[in-house]
Amino acid sequence: MRRELTPQRWEEISRQIQDPALPLDERAALRLRLFLEEEDAAPVDSPIPLARSIIRFPDIYAPGEAERLRQGCHIHEQGRVCNLSSDWEGVLRGGLLARRGASHAQDVCVDAVLAFADRLEDPVLSRAVRKGAKTYREALCLLRLLHFVLWASNTYHNTLGRFDQYMYPYYQADKQAGTLTDEEALHLTKEFFLSCNRDNDLYTGMQLGDNGQSLMLGGCDREGRCAVNELTLLCLRAALENRQIDPKINLRVDRNTPLSLYEKGTELTRQGLGFPQYANDDVVIPAMIAMGYAPEDARDYTVAACWEFIIPGKGMDIPNIGAVSLADVVSRMVREKLVSCHTYEEFFAQVKQELFRRADELEASLKPLWVEPAPYQSLLMSDWRQDISLGAKYNNYGIHGTGFATAVDQLAVVKKLIFEEKSVTKEVLLAALADDFASEPVLRRTLLDAPKLGRDESCIPLADALLSAFADSWQGRRNERGGVFRAGTGSAMYYLWHGRELPATCDGRRAGEPLSANFTPSLTCGSSLPLSAVRAMARPGLNRVMNGGPLTLELHDSLFRTPEGTQKTAQLVRTFIQLGGHQLQLNAVSPETLQDAMLHPEAHRNLIVRVWGWSGRFVELDREYQDQILHRVCYRQE
Repeated sequence: MRRELTPQRWEEISRQIQDPALPLDERAALRLRLFLEEEDAAPVDSPIPLARSIIRFPDIYAPGEAERLRQGCHIHEQGRVCNLSSDWEGVLRGGLLARRGASHAQDVCVDAVLAFADRLEDPVLSRAVRKGAKTYREALCLLRLLHFVLWASNTYHNTLGRFDQYMYPYYQADKQAGTLTDEEALHLTKEFFLSCNRDNDLYTGMQLGDNGQSLMLGGCDREGRCAVNELTLLCLRAALENRQIDPKINLRVDRNTPLSLYEKGTELTRQGLGFPQYANDDVVIPAMIAMGYAPEDARDYTVAACWEFIIPGKGMDIPNIGAVSLADVVSRMVREKLVSCHTYEEFFAQVKQELFRRADELEASLKPLWVEPAPYQSLLMSDWRQDISLGAKYNNYGIHGTGFATAVDQLAVVKKLIFEEKSVTKEVLLAALADDFASEPVLRRTLLDAPKLGRDESCIPLADALLSAFADSWQGRRNERGGVFRAGTGSAMYYLWHGRELPATCDGRRAGEPLSANFTPSLTCGSSLPLSAVRAMARPGLNRVMNGGPLTLELHDSLFRTPEGTQKTAQLVRTFIQLGGHQLQLNAVSPETLQDAMLHPEAHRNLIVRVWGWSGRFVELDREYQDQILHRVCYRQE
């Protein structure tokens, strides 16, 4: 039962946790203790406990205090710890008692969680939270409890990491002891996955579904050996049968991954879930090592809330701290420098110079960084003795590069139509851009028909050059915490924000229209084939822009109506990986169904789509997200 605190209780709690005499970490710990004391901890009809009852809870800052504390600092998102993956392996194995003693605030958190667990009146869980889990069910219940408390602690986008790796020892031991059947294991896994959907409407995010409950499967172990196991396949089946938006499934693969695993992943795609998202170990692991990650840590990578690569338990990376609009970089150079350039090479040199200028400007804006202490999240890290807000083993920053395809398509127009063919003059082009093509509708048609990335091979060298220039602009920079800057091809929500701000571009895109999501052909690309897009976007330079950012393809759901179509999709995914693509996510959609859902939402309550790095119910998205998804290129059978 959801409930609000009474006004009197709200005021009482606010006075306690906003006491200026208390350090912030003590206030955060006190807030968590009071939150858990207020929680009803009502039983649910499931072997996996907990359903949140409290809708809102006071913050630790008195009115105006946060603004004073943060003055002159860079505040990332809400200024709270987010987008981390905890040391689930260690804390499930050893429990919380072994992690006492680092600070008074952390000890308050430990005691609060123990007391909360005791109120659930499950002696097995009470023991597990203290000393660690012994069985698969205990590990699932303990994970649910610890993850539930993370949301209560006011951190957010808390990912579930490499679930099939840290859970496998419990699963395997129970199977070998004969205390867990295949049916029981599947049931428990499905129930745990369902528990991730009980409270997700109360989680922080841009939209319902954008809550960071990502889960990684497959890949290799810390020594580089294949780590796909029985639990990997069981999790894929559980997600398929549940058909819920959480947890979001990610699947690590490589050149040796058998087609059968891609086929199991494609079964999820076929159901319209928008996952799994694929990550290519052959690209990601060497790239992370080159960025300074220890090999054993790089092999253990998972993803943050959407797609950014992070290390569980050891990273305070901020993988989405800023973004550069690549589309705007090229657009601005067209407007400001094109007239003075005599060759394409001169023009591209101006683009590179602008990329470096933007990097200088963005880097300067990101310091000093201010992050709120997080004593409970700190307890769940590999080194819990330091508050995680102050940093960890890895403290790298991720920079999105948005509108990549729109940037490349603009370069293609400049190179071909302006400098090679000379079929369009600079003056006519600039005049058309100035009035959003109102006076030049025929020219706009010419620009839309010009080469497009994902449709025309002539764009591929331009794409490689832009990737290299973007990587160069961030190479060698260090942030104030000693970490590096990781350029990436993701867009997150910037594909709408940057699109709104962007005037008409010389690829034929009108002013204010959204950009494509992530590392994806532009919305002006028009008719193309999925294999063409896969070949175009599997670029060798991706190893230098490894912050993450998947190729996102919309496949018409008619592709999945026959076993042959499903198998062809699995082969398409394998081809992308073998060509050297680093990330891929697929949507199985029907534009006709999406249009009907916009008109009759009550008939499409369970229609799920991939938005940018997460899946959500289409009818619950804001209209601008719906429109952008509807206008993405939808690929049909080749």
